[in-house]
Amino acid sequence: MDEDSLDNWFIREILVHEAALVGYLLRRWPHRPDVNDLRQDTYVRVYEAAARSRPPVPKAFLFSTAAHLLADRMRRRRVVAIDAVGDIEALDVSVEEVSPERRISAHEELRRLAQAIDLLPPRCREVVWMRRVDELPQKEVARRLGIAEKSVEKHVMKGMKLLAAAFRSGPTQVMQEAPRMANDPEKAHGKP
Repeated sequence: MDEDSLDNWFIREILVHEAALVGYLLRRWPHRPDVNDLRQDTYVRVYEAAARSRPPVPKAFLFSTAAHLLADRMRRRRVVAIDAVGDIEALDVSVEEVSPERRISAHEELRRLAQAIDLLPPRCREVVWMRRVDELPQKEVARRLGIAEKSVEKHVMKGMKLLAAAFRSGPTQVMQEAPRMANDPEKAHGKP
């Protein structure tokens, strides 16, 4: 690919979605001052990937790249992000609208969810994150991870069962059930 045609492709297929991309980032990232950097980082990733091989659906690739960038940032800032989300003032919610009890309860639930996600087996955690947080289609997750779509489905089911167990019985339950489910995939799907 020559540089001029890549630049023209980028302008024609990617930059036309700038307003939608900025809106997407503003809705998903709690720190507004970071949005311009996130937009620029997304463009860099898309441009570099397109220099190797142009994606068949540029708009979907753009938003998928942005979602992965957000997920990467969130993983790196997991503790900070949980505190930020738990901090109602940072979300511009009036203190009168949320009682202190509800704030504490929400923060505790978020902390428990983060702990439970961390306890999932690595591949399961990756699949659940991509499907439930990044909101990628099952087919895309399978393609990116090089696994069958059925495997993606099984990992999501196993992960959701383990997360539910963590909320029902505590993180200890996840630590006990995860190895059993990994060894017996039928149990991960509720089959006796």
